[in-house]
Amino acid sequence: MRYASVCSGVEAPTVAWHPLGWAPVFFSEIEKFPSAVLQHHYPHVPNYGDMTNFKEWPDDQSISLLVGGTPCQSFSVAGLRKGLADPRGNLMLTFLAVAKKYNPKWVVWENVPGVLSSNEGRDFGTFLSALGECGYGFAYRVLDAQYFGVAQRRRRVFVVGYLGDWRRAAAVLFERESLSGNPTPSRETGQRVADTLTVGANQYSGFIGEPVEVASVVGPLTAGMHKGPRGTEAVESNHVIAFPAEMSGTQVAKETNMSPCLSVKHTTAVASETKVRRLTPCETERLQGFPDNYTQIPWRNKGAEDCPDGPRYKAMGNSMAVPVMRWIGERIDLVRTL
Repeated sequence: MRYASVCSGVEAPTVAWHPLGWAPVFFSEIEKFPSAVLQHHYPHVPNYGDMTNFKEWPDDQSISLLVGGTPCQSFSVAGLRKGLADPRGNLMLTFLAVAKKYNPKWVVWENVPGVLSSNEGRDFGTFLSALGECGYGFAYRVLDAQYFGVAQRRRRVFVVGYLGDWRRAAAVLFERESLSGNPTPSRETGQRVADTLTVGANQYSGFIGEPVEVASVVGPLTAGMHKGPRGTEAVESNHVIAFPAEMSGTQVAKETNMSPCLSVKHTTAVASETKVRRLTPCETERLQGFPDNYTQIPWRNKGAEDCPDGPRYKAMGNSMAVPVMRWIGERIDLVRTL
């Protein structure tokens, strides 16, 4: 599969789909730090920049799939909810214009659940209607990363479209078991610190993708364990991790004798009695399913070892979850062989 990615960020789709043998043809990203990450890891893949300039992009690019998560601010419950009246929201229609230009068989689009109710559902309806006018049959589903082995609640809307046939799109997002009305996995909830997660070749672990700076300690974590896809376990957190705002994660760990850096093999809570520390950038990468230090790159005339934490946290907070994208890619591969 040859695919193109818009609003690329640091490319969760490429990290997810590389093991499948899929290859990116081009990216589209305008933010400086994510663009530098793309250049560092994929120097031979062009970044076309601003997607609103798509008419100027080469016409001879052959792709089988277009993927993108257009900016979600205008559809976020916490935002102003201007929907399509916000230029950032209009980028979802630009996404479809790019699809119409290159006519890939598949499209994969991601956004926050707030898009479903934006403008009383009219905005999302406009998007789906336009997708149909482009010739795509489609299906959509809300997927929560916690059910794919990531220890955080991260619900996102995923739309899959297939040129001319909605049934293939539906077959990607809906397993036969869910269409048969089988119940969702049961979960046991308790007031306790999260247990260790088991990690295998296709499993991921971690805790909270978007660190929050606060000046006070929240208290013990409340965790409920449940079974996810492939028998993995995931964690629900009902509290945020807190840390002294004036101290870095490294300082807190040293001065308060906190737990060591989370490894890929466990997600024990980073708390000691009533003290907690900030997650490191590497830990947030693990939470989203990225390789260690994926975003630790040479930046602004400094070496990788001096890469600042701020843009790394932001990149992970804005990213898609790699294991969810891996599952979608695997489902597309499966449907293609039927």
